[in-house]
Formats: sequence, structure tokens, C-alpha cells
Amino acid sequence: MMQQGSGPVRIAVAGAGLIGQAHIERILREPEARLAGIVDISMKAAQQAAALGVPYGSDLGQMLRDTRPDGVVIALPNQVHFAAAMTAVGAGVAVLMEKPVCETVEEALKLAAAAERAGVPVLVGHHRRHSPLMRRAADMIASGCVGRITAVNAMCWLLKPAAYFEGSNAWRCRPGGGPLMINLIHTIDDLRNLCGEIDTVQAQTSNQARGFGVEDTGGVILGFRTGAIGTVTFSDIAAGPWSWELTSGENRAYPQTDQSCYFITGTAGALSVPRLELWNHGHEGHWFSPIQSSRVDTPEQSPDPLTNQMRHFCDVARRVADPVLDARGGAETLRVTLAAHEAARTGRVVQLRVAEPHL
Repeated sequence: MMQQGSGPVRIAVAGAGLIGQAHIERILREPEARLAGIVDISMKAAQQAAALGVPYGSDLGQMLRDTRPDGVVIALPNQVHFAAAMTAVGAGVAVLMEKPVCETVEEALKLAAAAERAGVPVLVGHHRRHSPLMRRAADMIASGCVGRITAVNAMCWLLKPAAYFEGSNAWRCRPGGGPLMINLIHTIDDLRNLCGEIDTVQAQTSNQARGFGVEDTGGVILGFRTGAIGTVTFSDIAAGPWSWELTSGENRAYPQTDQSCYFITGTAGALSVPRLELWNHGHEGHWFSPIQSSRVDTPEQSPDPLTNQMRHFCDVARRVADPVLDARGGAETLRVTLAAHEAARTGRVVQLRVAEPHL
């Protein structure tokens, strides 16, 4: 078990695709981290490992035995998340798991239980938890600036190009490849982070714009445990400036707007995110009194959530910090997202229940 001050954290990366490359890049840039190896089945990954002078393998278990890293990033296809994470937990290696934590809630809870028994930390890669903008918004809400939250409105409007669905990406045209599992899951985690746990889900989806075998547009009604009600609209064929990618400016691959995509209101005020513009009616506090606004500065921290997440994972692997979002937390985000899919499929309100699997 690695402790603070014992040198850079040695981190292997399993899965050298798009998101795996993002993690490799940040490991290479981070002074507290060292790339311990790359696990993938592609020749391109083998060539990359050779160029970087690090071990390469196609079998995760063998890589963990041979290199004994302090941590491993799992950026493999969703269907093998559970097996890969269990392999790492069995080897006593800390895990940074890309979202979703597993394919099913049952798998995620089994993973959580196994990790807890083994004393191995699992950090789930909902990277916006490490965004300075999101953290400041969460702190503001926790301070009571909006009072008791009563309503939430969120937008995830994206206009994805045709190439996004072509060639090797054709899986995005089929169930599981739509914006519900790819994009909405991030919004769900954001709202859980800002507004608390969700108990009921209603939803409707459509595939009429693209005509694929998976949704391209949808709307969700969320019932929060506090009694607040939230609405979310999402689409991958919607032109507009209202998505986290376009409003936060955290990923320079996207043009930045000066808009917000989340609006949270309560008994004392309203907050727009990520602009962090706070609105209230002053001391009189009702709709006939003048309404005023102010903006809050963000803290001095790297604006790149993936960099912040990797730094946090180094501390998690050293066992000097608990995961910001562990496997159980990731399971709850997955539970709500899958409930939206079920609600859209059946037309029913899905009541969420937390139930441990039979182990």
C-alpha cells in the first residue's frame, strides 16, 4: 500500500481509446504520477507503449502481476468494466473507473462490496466532480444561498456531426449509444452532486430526428428526495449554446458561450451554473420586490477537471484521500440513468429503491 511521500504514483491504463488517451496524456504531464503500462489489444497501443518506454500487454491481470502498479485507470468498453475492476481489486490495486461504473447497478454494488472488503479504493470517473465551477456551485448551494431547493432545470443540447456515428463509431446508432447513456448520465451525476438524491423518474424519448435505433432526444422529470422537482431535456441533434461542454469552457475542443445550462432555484434565491450568477429579491424576498444578481469568482485551480481528477486519484492510490465518488456513488448515478431509460420505455413513473444484491 503506497503512502504519501513515497514517490510518484505508478498508474497503468487499461484501454487506449479516446478517453484512455486523455488519461495517458494527463499521467505524463502530472509530476506526481508515472505511466506504469498500457493494456489494450491493438497494435497501435503496443507501438505507443514502445515509444513511451513502458510495458504493454493485452491481459490486465498479467499486467498487474508483472508491473505491480499503485493504480489502474479502466477505460475499457462498458461490458467489461465489472470484470476488469474485480481483477484490479483482487490484486489490491486502486481503480479509476471510467463512467458508467458498470453495465448494471447489481454489478456496481457487487464491485463496491468487494472493494470495501479488500480495502481497495475505487474512484468513478464522473470528472465534473473535479471541476472548479461545479465545486464552487456545490459549495454555494450548501451554504444556503438559494434556501431550500424547490425546482431545477437542466439542458444538455448537443449537435453531433455525422462522422460521430460512422465507421467504427456505428455502435452509437444502436441502443446504449445514444445521448441518454453517453451524455445524460453526466447531467444526472451533476444534479445529484448539486441537489441531492433522486427518488422518482419519468421520461420520454424520441428517435425521429436521426431515425437511428436509439434515442436522439429526450426529456426527464426528476423527483428529488427533498421534494424538489427537476426537468432535464437532452438531445444530440439540437443546435444551441446550452450544454456543459459549451458553457463551461473546460474542454477547448468545443467553442465556449457565455450561457448557463443548469438553473437551480429555491426559497431564497436562484443560481445559474456554470456562470455562477446568483439571483434574489433582497431582504424583502418576494416577487414584488426588486430582483438583483451577482456573480461569484471561481477558485484558483486547474480549469481541467481531468487533470484535477488525476491528481485526486494519486492521493486515492496513496490512501491519503477517499474517492470523491466511489463505486456506490457511481452505482446511484447509474441507477437514475437506467431508470430514465426504463421510464421512457414503459411510460411509467419509476420509483427508485436502494437494494443490496445477494452476494
